[in-house]
Amino acid sequence: MNLEKVIFGFFVILACTLNAGFFLGEIDVVHAHNATELFAALVVNIVVVILKIGDRTQIGALQMATSLAATLQLVLSCMVWLWHVQISGESMDAPTMATIVSLAGGALLANVISVILLIGETLRQTR
Repeated sequence: MNLEKVIFGFFVILACTLNAGFFLGEIDVVHAHNATELFAALVVNIVVVILKIGDRTQIGALQMATSLAATLQLVLSCMVWLWHVQISGESMDAPTMATIVSLAGGALLANVISVILLIGETLRQTR
């Protein structure tokens, strides 16, 4: 068993599940989406990007691209939340939450693609 691959797989799947946990629920219901879970998804996605640095394979490049896409969308969703609540000083409303959840949904799609690539790479290596 390759410990490096286990750790990378763990973080890829954790990023996907944290993102799904934040995304699930009605899109415009504020109390259905937790800011801490969004931040945790962002941090884990950043860890995945860091773990992929240096991989020179084609699958590694696709993994890096999906991780960067997910991270960018999660950064944007965190910035929207931060801007609306902390800088503007307004309380969270349904349209802003819908924007945040939509961005997290795009990140979730990128994370799902990353998990599919991980499974594909694993299946290819076992043959």
